[in-house]
Amino acid sequence: MAFPQSYVANPDRYSNAQFRRCGKSGIKLPLITLGLWQNFGGDDVFETGRAMLRRAFDRGVTHFDLANNYGPPYGSAEENFGKVLRTDFAAHRDELIISSKAGWDMWPGPYGIGGSKKYLVASLDQSLKRMGLEYVDIFYTHRPDFDTPIEETVSALAQIVRQGKALYVGISSYSPERTKIAYELLAKEGIRLLIHQPSYSMLNRFLEQGLLDTLGELGVGCIAFSPLAQGLLTNKYLKGDATQNTRASGGDSSFSKDLLKPETLGRVRALSAIAEKRGQSLAQMAIAWTLRDPRVTSSLIGARNVAQLDDSLNSLRNLTFSEEELKQINQYAVDTPEIDLWRPVNSR
Repeated sequence: MAFPQSYVANPDRYSNAQFRRCGKSGIKLPLITLGLWQNFGGDDVFETGRAMLRRAFDRGVTHFDLANNYGPPYGSAEENFGKVLRTDFAAHRDELIISSKAGWDMWPGPYGIGGSKKYLVASLDQSLKRMGLEYVDIFYTHRPDFDTPIEETVSALAQIVRQGKALYVGISSYSPERTKIAYELLAKEGIRLLIHQPSYSMLNRFLEQGLLDTLGELGVGCIAFSPLAQGLLTNKYLKGDATQNTRASGGDSSFSKDLLKPETLGRVRALSAIAEKRGQSLAQMAIAWTLRDPRVTSSLIGARNVAQLDDSLNSLRNLTFSEEELKQINQYAVDTPEIDLWRPVNSR
């Protein structure tokens, strides 16, 4: 594969970068993290993904979020990220926070999914090999596994830290109650739970139903994923048209056309009008809104191309909300459970 000219990082990348402390840890994360869930897997998108990673770092994004099965195909996002690490970021490894996860399906059979020690340890070994790393900065259990004792899952996380394969550990889509249990079990192992990764947006407010308070009390960081509600909180659907190059039209399993209900789209249009008055796009306001509470460490975004990435990063230019704006937003930012695909696991 041919690569463009060698990369030289922007020397001013930290001049306007914004960071927030992750709970009570010593780690600060950028207010926006770039996730590689979509659009970074496979050969066809490599150069586009590489351009986005370069641009993100040049604008002060130091945190890149991956998982074992990001692609498609599974594993390819980590493989592509590993190529960029070697060609562009090798001299900057210690400026980066790199995370990966395991929990959802990855390979056939009973040992390629869930929260067992067998799966978590093997999966991280594979992720490290794909990325060409000795360790990740954060390793998550990607979801609660109700068929595996939580003690076993936590024991695997503790083992991974002690082996030096991850510096910190996190959880994703855990309920407040299970978060407390995981925190306490890790504490008995002498390890702090660094961070929780829940879904959160103006149309999915489950985080506010006890979880954010729990994280604040425990001193655990919070990184909110899907701040754009799987793309609903963008200009794509303002006219109710899901036929033009959208996740709804592409058969994406994380988005259903059933979400495009008239009442939901009506609220989206009202939120867009508020964003316009603020001088922001709907997506920019949606991202900024997730960061209005300082207990939310970072907002985790995806992007299709550099232009879309820049638009999302520009949300940091206006993070302030007046009380009147928040009051107006709350009229339309209504929790919509069917949008939260993870509620069946994060509410147990």
